[in-house]
Amino acid sequence: MDHDSLMFIFLNALLINNLVLALFLGLCPFVGVSSKINTAWPMGLAVIVVMLVASVCAYGINILLVHFEIEYLRLISYIAVIASAVQLVEMTIKKFSPTLFRLLGIYLPLITTNCAILGMALFQTFDEYSFTQSLAYSLGAGGGFMLALVLMAGLRERLELANVPDVATSAAIAFMLAGLLSLAFMGFAGLGG
Repeated sequence: MDHDSLMFIFLNALLINNLVLALFLGLCPFVGVSSKINTAWPMGLAVIVVMLVASVCAYGINILLVHFEIEYLRLISYIAVIASAVQLVEMTIKKFSPTLFRLLGIYLPLITTNCAILGMALFQTFDEYSFTQSLAYSLGAGGGFMLALVLMAGLRERLELANVPDVATSAAIAFMLAGLLSLAFMGFAGLGG
């Protein structure tokens, strides 16, 4: 598969180099919101929206920064764009679904400091993706984040029904599951060629 094709870029971000399970970015919302599927889906959708907005804005900002030869402002510019996008998503969720807003709690504003979103913006910039490649990458990265959240939430809900030893309850079992999921996703590394 051509490494510049949109399908390869999408699958690479979704499975092969999953931001959460292969690159270990964005672990705070991954562990915090992944206890119930009914909160994992909306959080995943919120991250996808923020990643799309951040990707489009990062692409445009990068063109301006390169034109004016002030590339050193990339990081702070991307952080400002991500914070603005999260505020937009947060206000929208608060207006249209107050119960979901309460369910997501502190993890919704934490998308602002989610290193997976900043990493996605920086990776697409350093890989010099075109606009459509940036969109494919952000959709794949957001989909991969949501996939990781939903898989982890499903496993944690199933574990509530299991007889788990006291020493491995709560965060300990969550990190063990995350490690096993990460090992499973490492199997996709062979798809990269």
